Amino acid sequence: MQRSAAAKPTIKEVARLAKVAVGTVSNVITGSVPVSEELQQRVSAAIRKLDYHPNHIARSLKTSKTRTLGIIVPDLTISFYPQVIRGAETAARQRKYSLIAVNSYDSAERQEELLSLLRSERVEGILLVAAAAPAQHDVISRIAEAGIPMVCLDRVPDKIPVDSVCVEDAAAAQMGVEHLIRMGNRRIAIITGPMALKNERERLRGCKQALRRAKLKLDGDMIWHGDLNRDRVAALCCERLRNPATRPDAVFSTNGPTGLGVLCGFRDCGLRTPEDIRFATFDELVVEDVFLPSITTVVQPAYNIGFRAADILLARIEKKLRGKPVALRLPATLKVRHSSQSAVELVVDNAARFEPAVI
Repeated sequence: MQRSAAAKPTIKEVARLAKVAVGTVSNVITGSVPVSEELQQRVSAAIRKLDYHPNHIARSLKTSKTRTLGIIVPDLTISFYPQVIRGAETAARQRKYSLIAVNSYDSAERQEELLSLLRSERVEGILLVAAAAPAQHDVISRIAEAGIPMVCLDRVPDKIPVDSVCVEDAAAAQMGVEHLIRMGNRRIAIITGPMALKNERERLRGCKQALRRAKLKLDGDMIWHGDLNRDRVAALCCERLRNPATRPDAVFSTNGPTGLGVLCGFRDCGLRTPEDIRFATFDELVVEDVFLPSITTVVQPAYNIGFRAADILLARIEKKLRGKPVALRLPATLKVRHSSQSAVELVVDNAARFEPAVI
């Protein structure tokens, strides 16, 4: 019997072509029951040949399962977040879940809309990088109280019982400032993001700890409270860097967007790094080779943060993880590059990198 052009293939036809039971096709699609590699290949080949698309909406109405997760991030243009999403997507795909990624634009209002949208789409769990605003806490609490599995990552809200994954923020920032101290810097300015974010407060605490351990003065004039807007941070840096008599010999930024603002501020003030002022930042800014000199960075394991967060979320959904919230804290790494070296070291290193080959 020949199907009309408008007719859609059915799961029974897939099973007939693959020479398996309908239940086997369903198990391959949902991943709910392990299926041998041979049968998976036969079913997958039949699905491709027939161009079969299962009706997930009908299935979800019947089973209350959509096998879909949602992830909300503040800004998809910041290089950190696509890596987080990639990690989460990998973990989801390994369990045959789909992942919907949406952008809150760092707005608490937009975040609330997206949380409502994801609930309407009947996602089974939510990964959330919270917006930089204190008003969001009530919304997150309501999600947790509604029994919807949620994992907060990178930015962890205060005093809300929810699973979370991020780096050891204080230790990571301390590592970055200690590096600048080892390089001989004694007047180190710390520029932060919004203090409404717990991770920013923790990073500032780590910076202060590094200065205390080195017995350096904790000068309030050397702690600059910025935000995530590049232009405003650049203006703040220009204001603080214009006077050579009070200028720091190094700057540490507690996040990537703020770090970009610092570099713009150096440019606007006619300062070079490391020749005039040394610099290190939390978070990779862009591909390392884009900046000359390259930027010393405290690097978060972005992919692993996303993967581990999704793994915890799926364990909650599948009832493999019960009880108190998990607080997973991962170590960061320090990548030392040109921006924190001395000018002499930079000249020597550049000579080694760019010396012409002898033929």
